[in-house]
Amino acid sequence: MASKEIDLQPVTHILVDAIGPPGKRVFYLQGWQEDRTVTLIVEKFQIQSLAIGLEQFLVEIEEKFPNLPPAKADYDEKTMHILPPVDPLFRVGELGLGYDEANDQLILVARELIGEDQSAEEASVVRFWCTRSQLRAMTNWGIEVASRGRPLCPQCREPMDPEGHFCPKKNGHNH
Repeated sequence: MASKEIDLQPVTHILVDAIGPPGKRVFYLQGWQEDRTVTLIVEKFQIQSLAIGLEQFLVEIEEKFPNLPPAKADYDEKTMHILPPVDPLFRVGELGLGYDEANDQLILVARELIGEDQSAEEASVVRFWCTRSQLRAMTNWGIEVASRGRPLCPQCREPMDPEGHFCPKKNGHNH
């Protein structure tokens, strides 16, 4: 596949969501600019890492530019669910953040996961140009979605499957 570079500048809306039952969910990052929609597959840990990284990045921005209004974290759950068609462009290998000081926009850069037979130059890239509040709301919702998965075992803190859980702390006995 030939690489693509897509810029949604600015995004009208951006979200993360999951489809499927806990333990088998697929996580998506979706952004759109007017009538153009871009959907990507992401991993749950990428959403969680992005949320942590974004908060640290926002602190740095606010320290460097103290006159900026704070980024809001509020979201309306009704507007945070993925919209069909769900036709992902690619699976994300890396997520990065940047800041455009002149326009007070954050840039979320999603780079395609490349296979062993591909070079880095073949990876597609999507840049989502967001307000600080859009991205903060998206990551807060993402943490909410990620936490709605399987319950954690009180012994080993690993996710439990509905069919039973192989717990190393219980010497492998199902419970």
